[in-house]
Amino acid sequence: MQKIHPCLWFEGQAEEAANFYVSTFENSRILEITHYGEGMPGTPGDVLTVTFEIHGQHFTALNGGPEFKFTEAVSFVVDCDSQAEVDRLWDALTADGGQESVCGWLKDKYGLSWQIVPNSLFKFMRDPDPAKANAVTHAFMQMRKININVLQRAYDNA
Repeated sequence: MQKIHPCLWFEGQAEEAANFYVSTFENSRILEITHYGEGMPGTPGDVLTVTFEIHGQHFTALNGGPEFKFTEAVSFVVDCDSQAEVDRLWDALTADGGQESVCGWLKDKYGLSWQIVPNSLFKFMRDPDPAKANAVTHAFMQMRKININVLQRAYDNA
């Protein structure tokens, strides 16, 4: 098990959220579910935590209560190999109440922030030609969901 992993605080939807994430991302699975016991602050038998894995990264979803909410101060960056992967993840994560933001950012229906980013964006932005890197940066800053073809055209035309 990895030494450090994120713990995501939910208000009663930890199991639902974990199941959503493992159904959304390939190479994902539920690892363990724990329940509140007698004498604990929650209702005995209710789900306390769900440990799950996405592409080898462990997460814990905790039913902690209403005290804390997700903010954009923390987000998960997903490196995508193709436009099809960007589109699939974008559509899944913005469905059922998720919200689009700018520059590849979104919030899912639980309020968790994600950045859905094609690998080619970073390749273009690292180009030693500042005109190409700037053209790509300008192009993606106008987008919500990132479009690789638009990035490629900005790069080629710079």
